[in-house]
Amino acid sequence: METYQPAEDSYLLSETLKEYLKNKKLIKILDMGSGSGIQAQTCKELGFKNILCADINQEAVDYLKSKKLKSIKSDLFSNIKKQEKFDLIIFNPPYLPEDKLEPEDSRTNTTAGKKGCEIIIKFLKQAKSHLLKEGVILLLFSSFSQPEIIKKQAKDLGYNLKQLSSKKLFFEELFVYEIKI
Repeated sequence: METYQPAEDSYLLSETLKEYLKNKKLIKILDMGSGSGIQAQTCKELGFKNILCADINQEAVDYLKSKKLKSIKSDLFSNIKKQEKFDLIIFNPPYLPEDKLEPEDSRTNTTAGKKGCEIIIKFLKQAKSHLLKEGVILLLFSSFSQPEIIKKQAKDLGYNLKQLSSKKLFFEELFVYEIKI
């Protein structure tokens, strides 16, 4: 399985993160689905030190460790301690609907289920117990991800959502949302 390399989605989230973290101090950050580590690296460059990277791909975890980023292999929160909580959880998830023509080894990086939102909803259900009281999730998803289903599910889980940024591409639109309890 190849490590996910930054693309338009990663850069949009990184730019949003830079703006979002202005004037924030000493926070505990989880970069979920870190891939290449662009989000964790952005946080590190802004002076944040308490950053944990988590990825399902062992190659990505090894790569992140080689970049001196604290990293663990985890399928969403499966290997995050139950009592561990974060001020900020960043997630650039796989967000595309299943495509039978896509090679199976790249699906982990891109496919979020049959509709394109299943992994994101599973993440939102699990993330609640890992957010501090004033904690925030920065979540990226696409117009292909069934945004209305994601937003409804998030609201049903007790989250408040606020769109922070978006980017129209030729074939889709990307969104970054701030999600709070």
